[in-house]
This record gives sequence, structure tokens and C-alpha cells, in this order.
Amino acid sequence: MTLTAKPPAAPPAGGDDVPPAASAPPRRRRGIRTWVRGGGLSTLAFLAPMLIVFTVFSWSPIVQSMVMSLQETNLLDPPTWVGLDNFAHVLNDPLLGTAVVNTLYFALLALLFGFPLPILVAVLMSEVRRAKGFYSALAYLPVVVPPVVAVLLWKVFYDASPTGLFNTILSWVGIPPQPWLQSSATAMPSLVLEATWAAAGGAIIIYLAALLSVPPELYDAAEVDGATIWQKVWNVTLPQLRGILFIMLILQVIATAQVFLEPYLFTGGGPNNATVTILLLIYRYAFQNSLGGDYGEATALSVMLAIVLALLSWLYFKLTERWSTS
Repeated sequence: MTLTAKPPAAPPAGGDDVPPAASAPPRRRRGIRTWVRGGGLSTLAFLAPMLIVFTVFSWSPIVQSMVMSLQETNLLDPPTWVGLDNFAHVLNDPLLGTAVVNTLYFALLALLFGFPLPILVAVLMSEVRRAKGFYSALAYLPVVVPPVVAVLLWKVFYDASPTGLFNTILSWVGIPPQPWLQSSATAMPSLVLEATWAAAGGAIIIYLAALLSVPPELYDAAEVDGATIWQKVWNVTLPQLRGILFIMLILQVIATAQVFLEPYLFTGGGPNNATVTILLLIYRYAFQNSLGGDYGEATALSVMLAIVLALLSWLYFKLTERWSTS
């Protein structure tokens, strides 16, 4: 028996036309009933308390500040609408330039000393094999101390007399007594020193937690290549912590731009306005200008500072968006 190939089936009538593929059913628009049946009401019920609290305590004060910046008010007499006069008065204040320069100076010193120090301490503590919890608690201890108590304590340490604590320590190595808070040249660095001590603990704990996410295989490979500890830090640790470093940097910039407690309690802005910062100037507008203060000018300067910090943060994240994810 001879097997013959079966001829192909004849194409359907109508030539080579292929029936069109079935089109996808049209997507139905979700209505209110569908949203309710899908659990929308329960979701809204869970979100409502958070939205109410956020609106009352966050957005409402922002809106009120924007309105108050356009008014002349001391919160005692009825407010008077003055438009942009408050902003004009603030910009014409000769002390504003001094406050801006002092704030930038504080921020620069805080970044030079306060930003790399927690990274260095965290890396060294990560290499410790014993009593790591004790050292972590010791590093975080300044954060636990109430800020006002810490400032008042350091104010005693900064006693400019030869018997002051810091001057006594300097005398052991032959350094003469320093004026610390009494000199325009040393007042701001003294404030930065205390602020760095007080805030470094939180950053150290964050960096220690971030170091746990670094794959140990990278350190093993670096050791095989003969890398020193500093080469491992530069070529392994810092690249792996790039994202958290960028976040911590912008947070520190924002925090230093809003420094108030140290200049207020240490020097009150002196000597010779050498430590007047933007927030301290806002405080003077609100509470030291006249009876009840001029809250319009104070909020005007606050709004200006908020706008500058928002633009700076937006620009910073735009510039570092590719670097932090690459």
C-alpha cells in the first residue's frame, strides 16, 4: 500500500482573507457603586483620621501663615491687610544680610565637620567585634539629653576664664585660654561644635543600620585584592551608601538652615550680631519688636525661608536623582 500525502485543506471562501482577531472588550469605567463594592468606603474610613490630622496640623498652619504674611498683626489687635509690605520691610532690613551670612557660615561649618564625622564613627564602630551595643548606646547618648540641658551644660564648659573646663584642658597642652562665646571669631565655631556633638548620634545609628545592607562578599573580594580599610571604605562602603548619603546631606542642610536653639541660648545673637541666624531674626520680629510683636513680618520671613528651602531641595533631588540610583 502506498501512502500519499494528504493535500492541504482548501482556504475558506473569500480568498486569502484571514478573519480579524477578536477585539478586547471595552474597559468599563468604574462607577461609585463599583468603588463601594470594592471596599472604597472602608479604605476611606481608615484614611480619614490621618487626612484630618494632617490637614489640621500641617496644611492649615501653612495656609494661615501665608495669609498672616500679608497682614500686619500682633495677634491682639484686629489684623490689617498690607499686601507685600511685610516682604519689602524684611528685604530692606540691614540685619537680614547678616543673618543670611551667619546661617550660611553655620551650615558650611556643620557640613564640613558634622557630615563626615558620623560616617567615620559608624564605619569604625562596624569594625568592632565586641561591645558594639555599648558603643552604639554611647554614641546615641547625646541625642537622649534634652537639647536645652545640653546647651546649658556646654555653656558652662565654654567658660572663658582660665579655670573653665575647656580652657583647663587646653592649658595641659600649652594652649592659652580661648574666649569661646565672647569673641565674634570663635562664637560660631563654638556653636557648631556643640550642635555636631548633639546631633551626630542619630546619624551614626542610621549609618550603622545602612551598613548592614552592604553585601559582605564585596568586602571579602576587596580583602582578597589587598585593599586597606580606607580603600574598602572609599571603594565599597561609600558607593553602597550613596542613596542614604544624599538623603542625609539634604536633611542636614535643611536642619542647619533652621538653627535657632544654639544661638538663642548660647549668645542671643551676639557678640555684635555674629551669631544672628534667620530663625533668630524671625523670633525677634515676632517677640522683640513691639508690644505683642509683628507676626506679619515674622511669617513673611518664614515663608521666604520655606520657599528657598523647597527650591533648594527640588534642585538637589533633580541633580542627584541619577547619581543616587546608578
